[in-house]
Amino acid sequence: MTLQIGLVGTGWFGRMHAEKLAAMEGVQVRAFCGSSIEKAEQAARSYRDARSYDAITNMLDDNKLDAVYICTPPFAHGEIELALVERGIPFLVEKPIGIDEETPNRIRIEIARKQLITSVGYHFRYMESTGRAKAMLADRTPVMAQGQWMGGMPGVYWWRNMATSGGQFVEQTTHIVDMMRYLLGDVHEVYAAYGNVLAAQREEGVTVPDVGAVTMKLASGAIATISNTCAIRGGDRSGLQIYTDKGMLEVTGEALIDFEEGKRTEYKSRSNPYQSENEAFLHAVRTGDTSRILSDYEDAWKTHRVTMAANESARSGLPVKLHVSQ
Repeated sequence: MTLQIGLVGTGWFGRMHAEKLAAMEGVQVRAFCGSSIEKAEQAARSYRDARSYDAITNMLDDNKLDAVYICTPPFAHGEIELALVERGIPFLVEKPIGIDEETPNRIRIEIARKQLITSVGYHFRYMESTGRAKAMLADRTPVMAQGQWMGGMPGVYWWRNMATSGGQFVEQTTHIVDMMRYLLGDVHEVYAAYGNVLAAQREEGVTVPDVGAVTMKLASGAIATISNTCAIRGGDRSGLQIYTDKGMLEVTGEALIDFEEGKRTEYKSRSNPYQSENEAFLHAVRTGDTSRILSDYEDAWKTHRVTMAANESARSGLPVKLHVSQ
């Protein structure tokens, strides 16, 4: 069975997924939907018989698709997902799943009603370093975690606008938040402090904070702090350090480092997490077995609520409590 795949979004992520999908056996990249027909046509040129569209409904009407990848900016979520849910078409959506709580909440309710197969692009969960850390934590007790995403300002216009990206913690650092949740469990309380220090002086149209620190209380009793900046021009760094009763685990995209008393062990990551993510999702589409999907929409919603709470806390200056049942 050859799976017919459509892609919504023609930027870097959409093209990256398309290249990986086209290289997989039993997969055909069938259609592209872009913000303009010109962008969709340009993306489709590299794939035999791929069609181009500028509206999701037209793409779905013209093709019998087995699954769709959604690789749009954060502000563009809503209509696309709901159209797919209505037609019962499984989808993989890149993070973040929105810039507010209302739209993703509506989508998740409809997904649950249809029992639709979904996956969300939290590919850090599929890293070898993350998987090994999760296994090691089975017999360790985490007490604290520190995470960070430090770097510069991405060039795309929507990223630097709070109204279209949700800010760095929502759009980018969400990967670290999600990895922390995956390894350490749910968050019960969030307190955030954001600032605007340099970026707005250097770049035009910047409304996102360029520094932030978010402290979280976890259900386990552990405490975590995740910091980020998009103001630096060197010293980029992202990862998570987990402090336990047996030492410290440092998880990055390149490796897992286990710091025990008098001993340091490094485990390099070699596999491609995007490939593993795709294989898990397409296996589910083919067989109905979702056990290999590490982040579905319902779980991603819990991560999204943490990042929304951080933005709310930064605005109000007050802690925000989260209830697991919501």
